[in-house]
Amino acid sequence: MKTAQSRNIAESFVQPRVIYVVTSSLGVRFLRGQLGYLRKVGFDVIVISSPGEELTCIGKSEGVQVIPLAMRREISPLRDLISLCHLWVIMRRLRPSLTNVGTPKAGLLGGLAAFLAGVPCRLYTLYGLRLETSSGMQRRLLLFAERLSCLCAHRVICVSDSLRQKAVALGLVKCEQTAIFGSGSCNGVDVSRFELDQEGYPRVYELRRKLGIPEEAPVVGFVGRFTRDKGIVELVKAFSQLCETSSVVWLLLVGDFEDGDPLPPDIRRAIETNPKIIRTGWVPEATLYYHLMDVLALPTYREGFPNVVLEAHAAGKPVIATRATGVVDAMVDGVTGIMVPVGDVAALAKGLESLLGNKGSAAAMGGAGRERVQREFQQEKIWGALAQEYSQLLRARGLPPPKVETKRVASAATEGPSVVQS
Repeated sequence: MKTAQSRNIAESFVQPRVIYVVTSSLGVRFLRGQLGYLRKVGFDVIVISSPGEELTCIGKSEGVQVIPLAMRREISPLRDLISLCHLWVIMRRLRPSLTNVGTPKAGLLGGLAAFLAGVPCRLYTLYGLRLETSSGMQRRLLLFAERLSCLCAHRVICVSDSLRQKAVALGLVKCEQTAIFGSGSCNGVDVSRFELDQEGYPRVYELRRKLGIPEEAPVVGFVGRFTRDKGIVELVKAFSQLCETSSVVWLLLVGDFEDGDPLPPDIRRAIETNPKIIRTGWVPEATLYYHLMDVLALPTYREGFPNVVLEAHAAGKPVIATRATGVVDAMVDGVTGIMVPVGDVAALAKGLESLLGNKGSAAAMGGAGRERVQREFQQEKIWGALAQEYSQLLRARGLPPPKVETKRVASAATEGPSVVQS
């Protein structure tokens, strides 16, 4: 009896528990595939976020435990304190070996709860810096929150090199405390999701017909939140300039309006009333929509690492985007697309006109983008590097890594260097 009990205890030690915390259930999309991979290599994975259908679905698809916990994206002192207390109770009850918290609110609350609960290995994934487009008191509060989130973590994972440089320059974290996996991104891209088979082409055609876009009309696309910091104002203005020289171009906006950082009334009105601007609302999967586009536009003011750029490239589409934090890591100017200055409507319109008017060049850029994604942003490279990071942190604190992951790390060491950069 004692032998069996000792064996069970030993086995529990080699399956370390890792808890992920993100603010919104939409945020768990960035963890698709990663959670199931970690479970397969020997981690006991739990995800905490605000309740939502996405959280429930990923729990089933990835085979991991999920815990819904309300957290507000915007500052709300009383509710934030309640959420912090709940997180602390959960951490104390479940006693994880590692925590990986991300997004500003979950990064702060989850990081503090893990620190107060004495979690041995604490990571903070820096997905981006909202403070880049903030000012005054809000910027000071965000600076304080980011510094505190970084202080609570043993390791800060940055999703791009330009984001790491920005965080270090702002004094949020020391460079040696940071890590980047591969060429960046939080989860890589599964290129096979964006390949069209014989059934895919009719579905794209039917979607185009359903949206009312003429068969041969060129389409400028956008995927994301309709907010000022995503550059929607500049995109709508640039599209209006395009329409003055071309009556056939259409604008496809995949996403919807948000209360935070709202658009000016005239821009919102233009989106809602212009018959050549198609607004889809939130969609559970944007894969087919990329195949409707001739070019993806991302005139954003800031990013951590824009996954939509990788997804557009995976679909073989060129991208026009701004030279903003994070974006400069996701594409190669003049090779996989065109980069323009932040807030420059004229340059954006000119770039769009260039890509739409030269199909050969646009196709070459889209193909180059796809090749780069296949070469540098394979998901298993990112996941494997993350699992190695977890194992190294566990060993550094005298805790055993999972048996399966130990074998994989040993195998990877003989194949080539680690993709973890620090």
